Amino acid sequence: MKAEAGRRDGRIPLTLLGGFLGAGKSTWLRHQLHEGRFRKRHFLVNEAALTPVDNLLLGKAARVEVLAGGCACCDGLPALVAALRQICDEATTSGASGIDGVLLETSGLADPGAIAVALAADQVLARRLVMEKVVVIVDAVHGRDQLAGEPLARAQVEAADELILSKPLLAKYGDLARLAATIRVLNPTAVISAAEHGTPVSLTLGSALPFPLPVVAAMAEPIRPYRIEVGKDGGWIALSTWLSALLQSRGDDVVRVKGIVRAPAGLLLLQSVRRMVQPPEILPERDAWLSGPAPEEGMIVLIGRNLDGELLERSWRRFGA
Repeated sequence: MKAEAGRRDGRIPLTLLGGFLGAGKSTWLRHQLHEGRFRKRHFLVNEAALTPVDNLLLGKAARVEVLAGGCACCDGLPALVAALRQICDEATTSGASGIDGVLLETSGLADPGAIAVALAADQVLARRLVMEKVVVIVDAVHGRDQLAGEPLARAQVEAADELILSKPLLAKYGDLARLAATIRVLNPTAVISAAEHGTPVSLTLGSALPFPLPVVAAMAEPIRPYRIEVGKDGGWIALSTWLSALLQSRGDDVVRVKGIVRAPAGLLLLQSVRRMVQPPEILPERDAWLSGPAPEEGMIVLIGRNLDGELLERSWRRFGA
């Protein structure tokens, strides 16, 4: 098999990349691509919302395909199975693209363990794919709160073969050591490391007490994506002011913000995690750099719970008009 010359059984290796909303999965992948890893992989990028954004960070990947509009562990599972079967069929066809495996970047709301179980139960994919590794990124700044309050965050950690603490330089040393001890309790066998913007960081933690984790009941209100059309006319000052006010007042409910907006400096990739807004990244205007579908300019996605989509739209129209 051209796509999997390294395996005698001919199966295609699959790596799952998981982590809670805003953990830094795409940032980590971007650095791996910069270092030359995974460049021959077929990337599947799963987005809970209908607006794909994360693929914009993977410009050096050979093949990127976006599965948007549902998590791959539940609503988006049929699309994932169909995409993987298509990849397997192409890999056995004469003149196939020469990929050496598949890497699935899951949405921040997906349970990689549930995906692995579902794929193993598929009679076709069980013969054609082999699960290589489950890598899970854990946010060193927000990880404690996520593990304390989100059953999904714990499930992601428990499913991992490798756990990578992101943003370690933003965390206090004592908190970082206790977070590492906490995820060690949840998953005693996984390899634990740290990376800042994808670059490995030494992790010498010594002994530390894990954070106590309360019993977490299933949340009555699930986390959902909300699309807000903010326009293409460059109302950047109004948008940044509106978002700042929203995150200050509802930052506990707005878990993640992503989007592509027009500003005086150019086309910006906008991202935030809770109340922490990342510096906007200026995107090239040319289409040639794109991986996967083109960005949906003028659309932002808010991901959170206890939000009213119509109220959010009315608020933006009133503020941004």
